[in-house]
Amino acid sequence: MKRFKILRNVLLATIASSSLLNIAHADDALKMELTANKVIKNAEGEVSYLPVRTAPKGTVIQYKATYTNTINQSINDLAVTLPIPANMTFTGEVSPASAQASIDGKNYADMPLMRKVDGKLVKIPLSEYRTLRWNIKLLPAKKSANVSLNAIVE
Repeated sequence: MKRFKILRNVLLATIASSSLLNIAHADDALKMELTANKVIKNAEGEVSYLPVRTAPKGTVIQYKATYTNTINQSINDLAVTLPIPANMTFTGEVSPASAQASIDGKNYADMPLMRKVDGKLVKIPLSEYRTLRWNIKLLPAKKSANVSLNAIVE
């Protein structure tokens, strides 16, 4: 589980370097907070979340990033990304659903990602997804936006 903690730290560092598009504000205009929670479903299908630092294989973890605009002006055209750690497999569950995915961290497209195999378009397995991106058109002054993804510990 030490590997999980190292990968979580890498995830935090990567998210902290999320890019802002077309923004001329100070570097501290956007505050980001990341949480990792174990996803628990009860017999009735209700979902709850418990903070987690380490997790055994097969555990579903929700990574949730909260982006807060700390200035008195709206921020326009904000692109935020969440990488999927190397020892995790994306489940396909995201919020908001407008997320785009990438298998290389450079090229993004709407989900499900597709590729040609023997002349036919087929879905790319979720296990190959490496990064998700959300485009937030407007983040009003002093407001927050949340994005999240679920992944399974391999």
